[in-house]
Amino acid sequence: MTRNVLSALDESVLPAGVRARLIPGINGLTMHVLEAGFEAPDRPALLLLHGFPELAFSWRKVMPALAAAGYHVIAPDQRGYGRTTGWDGRYAGDLASFRMLNLVRDALALVAAFGRNSVAAVIGHDFGSTVGGVPQPVAPHEVIRGLLADLSRLPRPRKHYQWYFSGRGAGRDMRNAPQGLHAFLRAYYHCKSADWQANAPHPLKGWSADELAKLPAYYVMDRDQDMPQTVAPAMPGPAAIAACRWLPESELAVYAGEFGRTGFQGGLQWYHCATDPESQRDLLLFSGRTIDIPACFIAGASDWGIHQAPGAFEKMRTRVCTRMLGCHLVEGAGHWVQQEQPEAVSALLLAFLRRASAGARQPAGAP
Repeated sequence: MTRNVLSALDESVLPAGVRARLIPGINGLTMHVLEAGFEAPDRPALLLLHGFPELAFSWRKVMPALAAAGYHVIAPDQRGYGRTTGWDGRYAGDLASFRMLNLVRDALALVAAFGRNSVAAVIGHDFGSTVGGVPQPVAPHEVIRGLLADLSRLPRPRKHYQWYFSGRGAGRDMRNAPQGLHAFLRAYYHCKSADWQANAPHPLKGWSADELAKLPAYYVMDRDQDMPQTVAPAMPGPAAIAACRWLPESELAVYAGEFGRTGFQGGLQWYHCATDPESQRDLLLFSGRTIDIPACFIAGASDWGIHQAPGAFEKMRTRVCTRMLGCHLVEGAGHWVQQEQPEAVSALLLAFLRRASAGARQPAGAP
């Protein structure tokens, strides 16, 4: 268990108006949280949930704008990440605590610790969005197993990154990347961003090995390569690194420092659960359910993640979210949309919050 006592993140790396603190007693965790707009306790709250391999720090660029609009903005390091402690970081350790419904309990307990029984919105990125939405599996595990076998039999044998991340060696591979952790993260963040010109996402025709093999290698990997080897060819040169405004070296150093201390296994446990049939049985409770509160989808136009599960993007817009108020693909952004284009994301979030709030004030049956 990670029981060492840590201090909160040094606020010199955060924007003005954002503070860091530790909150104990959160579903067995001491949770590290970034906050903005905390001066007035009666403000409506926003809960921001990060993905992999990220941190509460990933929201630093949008938090001030949301706070300036009148919100109390709360962004935790989720279970398995950063300066949040109390989780089991062993590959074969307490996997059950990383099941999706327990991750939801973490979020609920954090909201309760702030003396609230609701928030104005839950805003999730990557795996953080699944905590807010609690999705059902995209395909039965027997179908997935067949696809994995088919990928391995392609002329260029491949494997799916989620099953690689679920394996015993992935955390070790990345923490001990031969190019160094900082350089590995630079290449990983770069190749999933709009800065990497090879990203030209489009819908896939279906769940087949031939179609999935069209995904970039950071999603459908060469069978005999690990992730550091996979992203190494995308490593940007010194000029491109110096020109990267959305992730300068000083900010990348925060990620490298945190993951250098904790390793990646805490975050990888989320994938371990997602690919474990026993863990996924929890989600059968939500089979066929829809999301019937106001919803909005924001992603980078250069993000292949939109299309990695064939048909899921379309299903979300037409069937799953029955009150979809906006679906936006932001130009000039890839997977890390709130970091690559924070001004655009902040504007879209605030427009959604205004529209959702106006709808909530309308009488029942109003158009």
